[in-house]
Amino acid sequence: MTVTETITELLADDAESRLIVAECFGVEVPTFQGEGPSCGHPALFIRLSRCNLTCAQCDTKYTWDWSQFDPRKESAKRSVAHLVAWAVSSPVELVVITGGEPLIQQARLVPLCQGLIAAGKRVEFETNGTIAPDPELMVDGVRFNVSPKLASFGVKVTKSIVPAALEAFVASGRAAFKFVASTAADLDRIEELADAHRLAPVWVMPEGTTPEKITATTRVLADEVAARHWHFTTRLHVLAFADARGR
Repeated sequence: MTVTETITELLADDAESRLIVAECFGVEVPTFQGEGPSCGHPALFIRLSRCNLTCAQCDTKYTWDWSQFDPRKESAKRSVAHLVAWAVSSPVELVVITGGEPLIQQARLVPLCQGLIAAGKRVEFETNGTIAPDPELMVDGVRFNVSPKLASFGVKVTKSIVPAALEAFVASGRAAFKFVASTAADLDRIEELADAHRLAPVWVMPEGTTPEKITATTRVLADEVAARHWHFTTRLHVLAFADARGR
């Protein structure tokens, strides 16, 4: 099936396949995946609205915190066909689907991934790891960057750590586990979680929304991360673009 035929088929199901989207970027102004295993790769971003957690340290509260933001201004419904056509307009291969928590809407993400893969794209989900992925998303060309939230994010562990969901990601063989950390104590907690739930590979990312903070936290964590033989990632979008929205 050609890309045109794929989009035409998706258009036929338009009314049934609309996603609540916060923003899409990377076509008009090119950017990179800023974190994790694909850090530095050219990427397109589809940021979905809504989240099932309320992390105090969240840096995308405009996707869920309606005490501070207006959902009518911060989100809109877009069809799967529209999103596929938008991504196909760029030669960039990697499409990152993030949030909020994208897997809240995963029933409609199945046709989106099918359309993107048919168009020659590959897909990475950024997820908090509390919702098990639909088996129909477990296909070649799809990966998951699973980022369980530590207590330092200001969310109860009973909500942020869901063993059954983590086990599903481990069993998929399609997941990397990325933790945001600030202190050596955070690394101890990550080790506990990794051991308890057999999480691998583990990636650690320094907390911070400024280059200065990221550099300082990197130096606090680097030796301990290396000693544990884990992967280390920076936050490239903060270093390169000063954490500007849409970059």
